[in-house]
Amino acid sequence: MLSSNDDRLRLRVGVDSGGTFTDICMFDEGQADIFVWKVSSTPQDPSLGIANAVEQGLREVCRRSGRDAEVHYFGHGTTVATNALIVGRGAETGLITTSGFRDVLELRRQKRDALYDLQTEKPKPIVSRDRRLEVPERTLFDGKILTELDEDAVRAAARRLGEEGIRSIAVCFLFSYVNPEHELRARRIIEEEIPGAYVTVSHEVAREFREYERFSTTVVNAYLGPIIKHYLQRLKPRLGEIGVRSPVHLTQSNGGIISSESAQRFPARTVLSGPAAGVMGTLAIAEAAGFPNLITFDMGGTSTDVSLIKHGAPIMSNQAVVHGHPLKLPMLDIHTVGAGGGSIAYVDAGGLLKVGPRSAAADPGPICFERGNDDEPTVTDANVVLQVLNPVALLDGRLPVNQAKAKEAIGELGERLGLGVMETAQGIISVVIANMAKAIRVVSVERGHDPRDYVMFGFGGAGPIHASRLARALDMPKIVIPKYPGIMCALGLLLTDLRTSTSLTRLLPLDTASGASLAQGFEQLERHISQWFEEEKIESEHRVVTRTVDMRYGGQGYELPVPCPGGKFDAHAIEKLRKAFEDAHELAYGYVADGEPVQITTLRVNAVGRVKKAEFRPQPNAATRAADAMVGTRRVWIPEAGGFTDCPLYDRETLGPGHALDGPAIINQMDSTTLVLPGQTACVDSFLNLIIEERS
Repeated sequence: MLSSNDDRLRLRVGVDSGGTFTDICMFDEGQADIFVWKVSSTPQDPSLGIANAVEQGLREVCRRSGRDAEVHYFGHGTTVATNALIVGRGAETGLITTSGFRDVLELRRQKRDALYDLQTEKPKPIVSRDRRLEVPERTLFDGKILTELDEDAVRAAARRLGEEGIRSIAVCFLFSYVNPEHELRARRIIEEEIPGAYVTVSHEVAREFREYERFSTTVVNAYLGPIIKHYLQRLKPRLGEIGVRSPVHLTQSNGGIISSESAQRFPARTVLSGPAAGVMGTLAIAEAAGFPNLITFDMGGTSTDVSLIKHGAPIMSNQAVVHGHPLKLPMLDIHTVGAGGGSIAYVDAGGLLKVGPRSAAADPGPICFERGNDDEPTVTDANVVLQVLNPVALLDGRLPVNQAKAKEAIGELGERLGLGVMETAQGIISVVIANMAKAIRVVSVERGHDPRDYVMFGFGGAGPIHASRLARALDMPKIVIPKYPGIMCALGLLLTDLRTSTSLTRLLPLDTASGASLAQGFEQLERHISQWFEEEKIESEHRVVTRTVDMRYGGQGYELPVPCPGGKFDAHAIEKLRKAFEDAHELAYGYVADGEPVQITTLRVNAVGRVKKAEFRPQPNAATRAADAMVGTRRVWIPEAGGFTDCPLYDRETLGPGHALDGPAIINQMDSTTLVLPGQTACVDSFLNLIIEERS
């Protein structure tokens, strides 16, 4: 597939490894063409599925073009870290900490996640108490050493953990974010005692105050580190075997990409890797098409991820909770629920129909795929029975479907509910729609945003088939389905820049006397950012740096991020920061506390390295009619039309700008299926997006 002549394709490749399918997107830098491919995932060894997807995709693109190809860029979104955290399959981990503080992970915060739920169970700590070891040392809040590190105690703790077979160790000392000297010495000792150990020190992962969140982030990083390292080190030679020698870049939870080496050091930054790539792809497409306010709806095989984009910018958070574990890291504000095409439908103890969060995933997968699941019907099985999905084969015929087996299993489920086969299948769809509507309300209504003011951007393999009903349930007036919805996260990998963030806690009053400390703190952070730019080989003209400070009124327990321009921290600059904070506080809480002292808590520097990306160009109106894209009809169960109805089928590849059609209709393509309901109309814009709206 690789050639030494100059006529070969120059490809930028994005691969997203999901729970059910592995998606690949290839962008030809010369012709600006996009090629997509999709294969089943391999949960036991995701690197195998990725290599298979890339090999098949390269072979197909070379066959179609009649030319050889060379991969110049390889981007990867992965759920390896997320899945390891969710299912509890990380590395055996130990913790070495300051005397008296080994129970921070279990003490957590003095609040309940569900205020009125007396049966709430807190997540089990990643590191059991017998593997959380204490050593004498103490650094004060201002960085001064009160008690010197007992190096013999560190050595003894390392030996004990090593003897128990622990090869991943987290080190988290009190106030190490101010003075990391003791953590650095402890790491050196551990590496001497346990050669080859994976050691995570808290000041490198989260150099911020709040001990519980810092402990949690550090331990999660250590827990995931060996898993991600092993995975990426297996992936590289597999790619090499098929001729791909480009360095691997991974999506971070903040939407940017980092090198494979950085991901191995800081795997906690990749826990939302795949969903974040989808949001960044949405941003690029929405900006080109002119949609600044969006709610993204990404429904895959295992889960649904939703987020909100306002005025062309995603909502960011400096902290998130993933499967019960707080992570003190910058992340896109993405809410996830267990609702995907592989989500399993069942009857609970009360006799009610439930769907998810348990998923059939890729192995064994839905019943209709005939891979070993014989009695647990999924959302995909319901759509096959309803014939909204092709009841014969998917993926352009590459994935055979057994509708009869799916119908039999859903019929048995219906008998327990006292419903017929079609009513049960439609009930499964209705329940999963309700679950996803609740998720969208979390990122919109619960945060002061009216979903009716936003456009739904539907993607993922299962997103377009449910978007029309979901938008109708939320009274959202418009839906955008991109040209390649089923591989949107893979495409997003080709539409994002290198990105990193660094932070430093400095508890300071907002006044001119703090100016020197602020300047020194930002100088320290910017040195770190400069080093990162050099390591990533980003030219100076492609570097973008922004600064923010977290601020609060004295005595408050939460902070607000405020933009902080460069320059001196003189009286004028301090007053501008105060005004910016007051504006942010009034927007968030509805008031300003005049005369109250304001406190700075954390300094942040965000860096972006601009890279070459795939581009979207408007296309001229199609010279054909929309009717020319119609490829037949199929009897489809659509309750909005009264039951079975002859539904027109359209080929998405044949639809072009200016084409319009009325529902009910089904639009097929290799990577997804779009359902247009009765009372809705769909048209294609100049960027080949499908725009679905309610008919007036």
